[in-house]
Amino acid sequence: MKYKKYLKKAIALALLFFLVNTPLIMAYKKIDDKDNIIKNNSNNNMEIAITFDDGPHPKETNKILDILKKYNAKATFFVVGKHVKWYPDSVIRASKEGHEIANHTFTHPDISTLSEEQLKTEIKNCEDIIIEKTGKKPTLFRPPFGNYNEQCLKELSQDLGYSVVLWSGVDAKDWRNPPPSQIADKIINNVKQGDIILLHDYGTENTIIALDTILSTLTQKGYKFVTVSELLDKNNR
Repeated sequence: MKYKKYLKKAIALALLFFLVNTPLIMAYKKIDDKDNIIKNNSNNNMEIAITFDDGPHPKETNKILDILKKYNAKATFFVVGKHVKWYPDSVIRASKEGHEIANHTFTHPDISTLSEEQLKTEIKNCEDIIIEKTGKKPTLFRPPFGNYNEQCLKELSQDLGYSVVLWSGVDAKDWRNPPPSQIADKIINNVKQGDIILLHDYGTENTIIALDTILSTLTQKGYKFVTVSELLDKNNR
């Protein structure tokens, strides 16, 4: 009798857990099914997209652009609007050299904590400064810290016309500024075609050293480095 009593209690608790968490589970599946969040692109091409967050930086971004140019590689820069305002030259250069400039908010807040109006202000202010400096409207957005909620996604995709881009499983956590070899090894040993790689170009000097190794090694393995939009453009594949 005690066994049946405990069994019923366990079933009731399990059912309660399922009912409470089902909306979250469904929301996550719904987001993925509608492709509102982009983490990679499955294709047969030896292409990957390297992305840089949080810049531009007055020195580091230009050094990264020099290395990209050395290997004829293209990248996507998810820029913070206030940094574009302070250090516009490297963003202008990146755009002219064929790299993609994308939106990463104006002040780098956790957007999951913002009101609808606050979120729109962050996005619009960053968008405006990108257009002012490059003449191009960004179409991709990456939330700072990778944090978001379903309401954010709805506003970004439906109201503001952005595609939300995160990254693949390869995250070298270069924002912690680990040794260059650690950054490079993490990416080289785990990357696969179609991946979107997360790096940073603000306060991460070791990323600059690691990038040269990453591009050199992966180029020898046959990889090509394209912007996120190019990676996702199936019409030209």
